[in-house]
Amino acid sequence: MTRSIMMGICIALSAYAGYTQAQGDAGAGKRKAEACSGCHGEDGNATAPLFPKLAGQHASYLARQLSDYRAQKRVDPTMNAMAESLSDADIADLSAYFTQFKIKAENGEPNALGERIYRAGDAARDVPACAGCHSPTGAGNPTSVFPALGGQYSAYISKTLRDYRGGERNNDPNEIMRTIASRLSEEEINAVSDYVSGLK
Repeated sequence: MTRSIMMGICIALSAYAGYTQAQGDAGAGKRKAEACSGCHGEDGNATAPLFPKLAGQHASYLARQLSDYRAQKRVDPTMNAMAESLSDADIADLSAYFTQFKIKAENGEPNALGERIYRAGDAARDVPACAGCHSPTGAGNPTSVFPALGGQYSAYISKTLRDYRGGERNNDPNEIMRTIASRLSEEEINAVSDYVSGLK
């Protein structure tokens, strides 16, 4: 891995680590989550593969994304409208509610290309291993606010990587995900997404 990529990751880690979040009340979050269940499921396990599973996701990451939706730093008309009226307490409560559930992992198929990219990256193209930030098991890093990916829908992961690659999603610190995704082919995006979906 080149020095520039390593420095970028360290800077991004510092930026994320600076994000603080109030402790939420999962009980209060349950009442507030009724509007979320139509897309994300009552227990955070979305039934449609283009909606993310929120179950078991780090509260720090969920809070960061809801705050970004509220501030229009992450653009999605539906989510921007949903988050617009949320207070900081609402965001903390919703995050605490969904993080308590267990994600229902997908039955991912063995994928050698996806596994290689996830675990080793591609040093020749300055593509770092996904596992460096998201952990070998896909558990993520709550302190650095890197999301858990294991068990997430492959379709959602691939859409997210394409959105980063095309710039439709741009709330990643220091453009780290946009830079990495721009170096991945369509085949590689599909392969790593399939591999991640089966991680437990």
